[in-house]
Amino acid sequence: MYTALYRSFRPETFDGILGQEHIVKILQNQIKTKTTGHAYLFCGTRGTGKTSTARILAKAMNCLAEDGELPCGVCNNCISIKDGNFMDVIEIDAASNNGVDNIRELRESVKYPPAAGRCKVYIIDEVHMLSTGAFNALLKTLEEPPQNVMFILATTEVQKLPATILSRCLRLDFKRVPERTLRQGMREICGQMEVKISEAALGLVASNADGSVRDALSLLDQCISSGEKTVTRDHVIDILGTAGEEIFVEMTDLVIRHQVADALLLLDRVMADGKDVRQFMKDWVSHFRSLLMTKFIKNPEDILNMSSENVERIRTQSEETDLSYINESIVKLSQTLSDAKWSTQPRILLELCIVKLAIDQNGFSTIPVQGYTKTPEPQQTTKPARTAESNLAESKPEELKPTADKANPKTKEIHIEDTDRLWHVVFEDGETLKGSFNLLRVGTKLKEVNDSCFVVEASNEMTLTYAMENASDLETLMEKHIGKRLRMECSLSDGCGRQEKEKTAEDLASEIGNKFGIHIDIQ
Repeated sequence: MYTALYRSFRPETFDGILGQEHIVKILQNQIKTKTTGHAYLFCGTRGTGKTSTARILAKAMNCLAEDGELPCGVCNNCISIKDGNFMDVIEIDAASNNGVDNIRELRESVKYPPAAGRCKVYIIDEVHMLSTGAFNALLKTLEEPPQNVMFILATTEVQKLPATILSRCLRLDFKRVPERTLRQGMREICGQMEVKISEAALGLVASNADGSVRDALSLLDQCISSGEKTVTRDHVIDILGTAGEEIFVEMTDLVIRHQVADALLLLDRVMADGKDVRQFMKDWVSHFRSLLMTKFIKNPEDILNMSSENVERIRTQSEETDLSYINESIVKLSQTLSDAKWSTQPRILLELCIVKLAIDQNGFSTIPVQGYTKTPEPQQTTKPARTAESNLAESKPEELKPTADKANPKTKEIHIEDTDRLWHVVFEDGETLKGSFNLLRVGTKLKEVNDSCFVVEASNEMTLTYAMENASDLETLMEKHIGKRLRMECSLSDGCGRQEKEKTAEDLASEIGNKFGIHIDIQ
């Protein structure tokens, strides 16, 4: 039966471990000086060599070699441990043996001395899956095991382990392997297998592996399983699809550059590769979150939980992206994702969101308004690098200036048809702020705009009161399109006012007449 690459090329000595030099140095020094501990905790992301290192340490503790670096990898004990036949190296999968009874059996077996080697080694993989009772049963044995017994715990989620377990172990953190190291390792494997692979293809596989050696070898296994003796970047794309971090960097670039057609075609290719629409939206929101974190954190590798090379790609894009646009994209994508939960056509919602992000990057100021002209910007031959400070300074709305009347250039008043369009645009913006603003759209009218204020006419008392309560928000929305903060004044429409006064006077005369038994004429 065929053996997968990540199994057939598993390292057998410390020299074969990729990207974990800091851990190899510690373990080799302890073995050389005979100061190894009784309990180790190997933690880190998937595929970084935790289990392989644990087996190599178990070999070193039982190697028969008299001199040289341990383990030798060729003695009987080393070969038996490699084949899984060595009695004194016990591997336990905590995911399926996580109960108190399993740990009690382990405690009973610990009492017996090694049968074939110098040290009995227990490797407990995915130790965070143990139950609370199992952890408690393991505590005493882990703290004071019998002589010549070693525990090696491995986990990808160290935060789930109790503090009592952490305090009893020597913790070693496995880092994500750099892409350069992954490319070199895969290049050597391809050389042994007589497979030619381009540097671009190696780079794409390493990028999608995101620092995991096992993922890199699994992806490489897919690429060479077709029997081709030459692997190119196009071949890798055809095999793997485009679902890695690289696709979100490319999609974001297309949206920022207003390339709507290319962005939609890229989405179509992603969907054709079988990517789930909702999962794609979640991953894209995470990408924008990474752009946000990178703007403010100097070394965000731990927060983003990705390789340093992918962090650099995100950092480059973050420096070229406006902070307000990142914020707007997160909000719009999150809203689309929320709507998609109840939709039978989530892809259409995502496509609409892409169009909005690509076209409407400057907010509602992109909608043409009669009577307004945008202040022209100076042309630049080279676009300077954008920093977080410059993005914040430039994130204010683009200034809009009223167009002067040709007959009287000094007047600042705007024609009625212009104010109607402007008021309509303001409420399109306002509905994203408050859904109840639709009441104001129907019941109010922008009457006049001058240097100091803008006048809003309400059709009834209720609408007038609601408009006054939201005066601050309306003044802010108008400022986005006018470019100047103006005071809002409200009034009732003339027809409504006269009718209200007449009705009030008649009601009052009727009430007084009925009370005193007299007739009152209204002049």
